[in-house]
Amino acid sequence: MKKGALLNSAISSLVSRLGHTDSVTIGDAGLPIPSGPERIDLALTQGIPGFMQVVETVTKEMQVESAIIAEEIKSHNPRLHDELSALLDLLQQRQGNTIAVQYVSHQQFKQLTQRSHAVIRSGECSPYANIILGAGVTF
Repeated sequence: MKKGALLNSAISSLVSRLGHTDSVTIGDAGLPIPSGPERIDLALTQGIPGFMQVVETVTKEMQVESAIIAEEIKSHNPRLHDELSALLDLLQQRQGNTIAVQYVSHQQFKQLTQRSHAVIRSGECSPYANIILGAGVTF
């Protein structure tokens, strides 16, 4: 469910169509995108836009109930993992709910992207900068 204003019309439309438990994947520039979900490609060049910029913007608009992250981010990209964890903690406070965070192998993560309504591709070029966000309800 939409929470505010977002300039990108494809993402705004996507968020407005989400129902409870529907999912959206936000990925780095190298994440393979399956043929099923809508592809929203924001990548302009390496690092632009960054993964965290995209996650922050989408989560200002989307009610988030759950998140799936590749386990490998903890050891291969700990700085980004810390930033992502802090953002999810802040989001829980802003939304007034608990966000269930699940870690899976990167291989499982790639399989789970097939269930997403869309995959949003950032310009991020650091390892395991990917997340699947599960939609919640605002009531």
